[in-house]
Amino acid sequence: AGPRDFVVFAVEVEALDELEMETMERMEKATEKLGENLQTIRTGRATPALLEGVMVDYYGAPTPIKSLASITVQDGANIVVQPFDKSCLGDVEKAVRDSDLGLSPTNDGSIVRINVPQLTEERRKEMVKVVSKFGEESKVAIRNIRRDCKKTIDKYQKDGLSEDLCKDKEQDIQTLTDDFVKKIDEAVKAKEKEITKV
Repeated sequence: AGPRDFVVFAVEVEALDELEMETMERMEKATEKLGENLQTIRTGRATPALLEGVMVDYYGAPTPIKSLASITVQDGANIVVQPFDKSCLGDVEKAVRDSDLGLSPTNDGSIVRINVPQLTEERRKEMVKVVSKFGEESKVAIRNIRRDCKKTIDKYQKDGLSEDLCKDKEQDIQTLTDDFVKKIDEAVKAKEKEITKV
């Protein structure tokens, strides 16, 4: 092997490593999205994260509730939302009421109080199904990312990249995929446990 071969080899390795990094970043994004989705699911316990996805129409612009107000939990069953700008109190109340969380906020003129009722058995079962669906969607996303990566590796190989290098990288990507699928399963299991725990 001459110096030129070594340079070609180094370029091949770098191309495959970059592809792996890019694949990992995409898989991480897909897993983060699952985390965001799971946070919005009601478990029957009052937590500020429950309002994470609520957007308030603030002077005509959809704005995350957490950037407009302080959100605290009182006695484990109530969420108190205190807007920094009192003039948007009604908008905050409306946003919570119109969200698909099934909550009934009350506005006392300075804060919005939200009582978080315990979930019924039937509602818990529905929530578990939703969690499971989010998990499945994430796994499909991870597998699609793996498929894209494999296509790129196959193209590299067709263009003359070393078969051994390509096979090794495919194995690395499969390990990465398995790790992310395991993370998804663990997150789903933890959320289901949280929902079913009375």
